[in-house]
Amino acid sequence: MTDQPLFAHRHSHSAASPGAESTVSPARIVARDVRRNLPTWEELVPAGTPVELEVGSGKGLFLQQAAGANPHHFYLGLELAAKFANRAAQRLHRHGLSNALVLCADARVFLNQVVPSASVHAVHVYFPDPWWRNKHKKRRVLNEESIQHIWRVLLPGGNFHFWTDVLDYYEHVCQMVIDQTAFAGPHFVPQRHALHSMDYTTHFERRARQQNQPVYRALFVKPAGEETTDGA
Repeated sequence: MTDQPLFAHRHSHSAASPGAESTVSPARIVARDVRRNLPTWEELVPAGTPVELEVGSGKGLFLQQAAGANPHHFYLGLELAAKFANRAAQRLHRHGLSNALVLCADARVFLNQVVPSASVHAVHVYFPDPWWRNKHKKRRVLNEESIQHIWRVLLPGGNFHFWTDVLDYYEHVCQMVIDQTAFAGPHFVPQRHALHSMDYTTHFERRARQQNQPVYRALFVKPAGEETTDGA
């Protein structure tokens, strides 16, 4: 593992003729890429602070909304696509949110190798790609192994939030969670009224609701008293 800043700053310099004043564009925030060099949990997360983990952060709308509403929690987002991870990092920087961080990361590897057991208050997975074709199913971020790791990393009483706009996929994942874990649920999550044009949990929810498409929401709760250990 190598020491890297949580955010990288890139500057672009315009060419200038001799004697002319040079111009430098404002710094562009780039998410830290940990796909090859995994960090330790301790270097990412402030000690003693409740942590919530988002798998598939996209453009970072959930991280922005949640971190702004809950300043005493720390939000860690994982996004595989670098261009979206960078946009999410820029969003957090623009809003001055120091209690949220997005990484360019493979969530399945990160859950398996970085996140300790019973260390997270909530895991959020919103609108993951269902990858229906058989040859693509191995790309799914939610599979039997990742579901078991979500169970492992959650504290007793912790919440697993799963939303999608695909009914068949919703039923498939809910059944997998029921079969693979002892989560209580799925519990019904009512739709919240949007107070303004960006008052949605994610951009996918915004698009679905503005197009009058249904959104299927599930909340699973890890029962208090359930304990897990590394490798469970």
